[in-house]
Amino acid sequence: MDKIILKDSAYCIKKGTILGIKQLTESEKLFEIALEGSQRLGFEPGQFVMVSVFGAGEIPISLSSSPTNNVSFEICVRAAGKVTNALHKLKAGDVIGIRGPFGKGFPVRMLGGKDLLIIACGLGIAPLRSFIRYVFDNRKDFGKINILFGCRNPGNMLFLDEINDWKKRKDVYFESTVDCGTPDWTGKVGLITTLIPGVNIEPERTFVALVGPPAVYKPVIKELLSRNVPERQIMISLERHMKCGVGKCGHCQIQNLYCCQDGPVFNYEEIKHLKEAF
Repeated sequence: MDKIILKDSAYCIKKGTILGIKQLTESEKLFEIALEGSQRLGFEPGQFVMVSVFGAGEIPISLSSSPTNNVSFEICVRAAGKVTNALHKLKAGDVIGIRGPFGKGFPVRMLGGKDLLIIACGLGIAPLRSFIRYVFDNRKDFGKINILFGCRNPGNMLFLDEINDWKKRKDVYFESTVDCGTPDWTGKVGLITTLIPGVNIEPERTFVALVGPPAVYKPVIKELLSRNVPERQIMISLERHMKCGVGKCGHCQIQNLYCCQDGPVFNYEEIKHLKEAF
């Protein structure tokens, strides 16, 4: 019997070499990775990959870099379990396994010419960084850009050097807040919802990209709807425990939807009736 070879399949693991590691906070590191043989990952902002640390296991991690960089890609990893802790112990030059990319990301081509309101909460800035960088690399293709970022405290704020650059851009409105300030924090203190009234938006032409802990979705969406943003223009990335990435294991199933295939990016209109989604 002839062997069946699954070439470039979603089930096949590609070797990825860690090119560099950057410590972002006490718990998060940014890994730059290149696939073996100069292969291109070929992804869209909002998608994710399954990352294997050999001997430890495999986990889903969002992509944090823009697909406009074809040479390598980046993932932001919080040390929170067996696999992520093992990943944090690796060094530049070490090899990991990559499957994917998987899922439905942000519809960047459909958003051409539209105004964008990007709302990141906590670690939600990691996948949204991919979207933000893509938009900046193609700035002329989009209208007004508004970015709101909230996190628990200043010590949890990721990508500080880039955020300082975003603040200086004249073609972007950026504002941030923390839930709990520190003596040296000079910025705003309060929930992410307190920043939304300060954004000047035209609801009919504004699309929202919202990523963060599930607890923030309902109050943020309520605030957006009060500003007359259409439900179908509110894009949300749902976080679920994805084990396979190909819609087989059922771990990420929400009724008839699979986050790993139908998402993780959904528009609010299509999932608002699903209690399990929130």
